[in-house]
Amino acid sequence: MASEDVVQDHPHRRIVRVGDTIRRPVQPWTETVHALLRHLEEVGFPYAPRVLGFDEAGREVLEYMEGESGPAGWAEVVDDRGLTAFARLLRDYHDATADFSPPDGAVWATTADGGRAVGEVVCHGDFGPWNVVWRGHRPAGLIDFDFARPAARLEDVAYALEYVAPFRGDAECMRWLGHHTPPDRRRRLELFCDAYGLSSTSGMVDAVIARQRQNIELVRHLAGRGHEPQATWVAEGLLGELDGRVAWSRTHRHLFTDAPCSPEDRPAGRRGY
Repeated sequence: MASEDVVQDHPHRRIVRVGDTIRRPVQPWTETVHALLRHLEEVGFPYAPRVLGFDEAGREVLEYMEGESGPAGWAEVVDDRGLTAFARLLRDYHDATADFSPPDGAVWATTADGGRAVGEVVCHGDFGPWNVVWRGHRPAGLIDFDFARPAARLEDVAYALEYVAPFRGDAECMRWLGHHTPPDRRRRLELFCDAYGLSSTSGMVDAVIARQRQNIELVRHLAGRGHEPQATWVAEGLLGELDGRVAWSRTHRHLFTDAPCSPEDRPAGRRGY
């Protein structure tokens, strides 16, 4: 066998590249994700890795997708071109999953229900710039489907917007997210939604806040079941950080919209917030 180049070497998950393949540990949901990836190949979605089976060590084997991913992805969504391409990739992915039928006994990482309700797609579940493979400032691949699950499109849209609008303070945007100046968050939210194909941004800020809260519960749930890295994250205090992100979003919603907040986000004793 060709030599192994380590891509990720965490205690809970060691991912290596072997030639033109990626080798990853098998999870309870691996077979379901493989069915999804095979469907994407069959319908001509060109951005998902092909499934190549399992190796002698019992690891899943996927096609290696050439390009830049991980931390390099943040810089690619700063300008309008990258942001709109990112949104269109999400729309194309959702459209490609619309007629996917999960196999009998489907197992997903984040839900006990293996089926799919009417109107749902299969959300990627972790659609951020770090999970896109970029070539020449354009998306060339979409990777890491561990959190894929049947859900409404809005869940992926809201998740992505948290990171690319972004729902973060100016200092973090410029220090960690590749922005050279404070972002025009409202414009970026509108640009993303338009590129995805939404006719309105109404309710989108509330959707992002709801998705942030959902993520807190997901991390807590997975940590409680002993899943990694969530168990380590919780032990290191991540839940407090995530609560802080929700508080920031609620306090700074005026940076994204003029619309009033939902009743549950309205401070007690005030009207017309």
